Amino acid sequence: MGQNLILNMNDHGFTVAAYNRTVSKVDDFLNNEAKGTNVVGAHSIEEMVALLKKPRRVMLMVKAGKPVDEFIEQVIPHLEAGDIIIDGGNSLFEDTIRRTQYVESKGLLYIGTGVSGGEEGARRGPSIMPGGSPAAWPHVKDIFQKVSAKVDDGVPCCDWVGENGAGHYVKMVHNGIEYGDMQLICEAYNLMKTGLGMSADQMHQVFAEWNQGELDSYLIEITRDILGFKDADGQPLVEKILDTAGQKGTGKWTVISSQDLGIPITLIAEAVYARCISALKDDRVAAAKKLKGPKPTIKGDQKALIEDIRRALYASKIVSYTQGYMLMRAAAKEHKWNLNYGGIALMWRGGCIIRSVFLGKIKEAFDKEPQLSNLLLAPFFRKAIKDSQRSWRKVVALAARKGIPVPAFSTALAFYDSYRSERLPANLLQAQRDYFGAHSYERVDQPRGQFFHTNWTGKGGTTASSTYTV
Repeated sequence: MGQNLILNMNDHGFTVAAYNRTVSKVDDFLNNEAKGTNVVGAHSIEEMVALLKKPRRVMLMVKAGKPVDEFIEQVIPHLEAGDIIIDGGNSLFEDTIRRTQYVESKGLLYIGTGVSGGEEGARRGPSIMPGGSPAAWPHVKDIFQKVSAKVDDGVPCCDWVGENGAGHYVKMVHNGIEYGDMQLICEAYNLMKTGLGMSADQMHQVFAEWNQGELDSYLIEITRDILGFKDADGQPLVEKILDTAGQKGTGKWTVISSQDLGIPITLIAEAVYARCISALKDDRVAAAKKLKGPKPTIKGDQKALIEDIRRALYASKIVSYTQGYMLMRAAAKEHKWNLNYGGIALMWRGGCIIRSVFLGKIKEAFDKEPQLSNLLLAPFFRKAIKDSQRSWRKVVALAARKGIPVPAFSTALAFYDSYRSERLPANLLQAQRDYFGAHSYERVDQPRGQFFHTNWTGKGGTTASSTYTV
């Protein structure tokens, strides 16, 4: 991604100095991919910094964690007041908050920016989500917006997100939603393959059709291509790939943050755990020989069932983005960020992994109602759920009857039903907590904020141990 960003910047008229601690890679880059460009090579940090005009802008594309801190320490001695350090990797937002404060204490400026789109996006136009020191933005705005993807007649998929860790937080949520989107697509694939007995070629055609409608997106597009790809023997390559999924941690970070903030991003959490259970391959192979369930074959009108699966996928996707936006709203309140939710949807419309026409509807929803508390309440999405709900319920119930796991579809529906429930059984849960731990409860016939404790057994005390927080 680093090399491709350099080439992208060169294409847009910017002269870039390239440095890698393995200096031979710099020479290889200049003699191959960057041959004939204006890219300049550097064989030391000191040489690289000397090549830059003021304010110097040094962008890191290194592995998250300790390597970022180490490089910051190496480059700081060579910089002057007002120079800018940019972290373009997938750093944890809390690290970016800390680094912004630290770098600013040295008289420098700091940007932590999410960059999404993979190697291809970096070369042709990624989605860029910068945050950090506001004073740094004017010095990188022209570069970032020119190299970013463009939508809606040239609008860049890049804008200032907010202070300190805001950019990396939004990128983290983007990646969490990406986990959810991918899991939902995999469940749709599994329903068609295992349940309906469809071939890879048949599913290739289905995804090609889906990509022409409201599910039009990068992930649906590449799924179409994957299902149509043949191995050297003419067989679908996808069926030869071991069913154990990897992950780099951004999905996990998203779930941890949601737990800290008390926001139920259940679909993203299930997507993370689905990858975890996929990794238990040996256990699953052994369990498959002993644990029995129903035959997974689904009979009926195949065309109608495929449409039901499509609608269930769309409805679940709405819930995934709803939860992601709920999380960003809670984080903005916690960290005092002024996030532009419609603008974030626009940044995600092109270049990034979750880019889709669907995001245009999210932008429209926030354009119409900037203070929208929940995407499910927007008229467009209310209608979309209404139109899809029957199919959604049918698919989840059918999967349960046939023993086909659909954790993301199922949890999305459970969240929807929970969110629309005026009353949930948490009253009993609070009674249980008060019974065994004197944790107290509120009453429906008393104002909120007043807490009560009951001596349920006649043997307990009258003093509550603590109230609860959600």
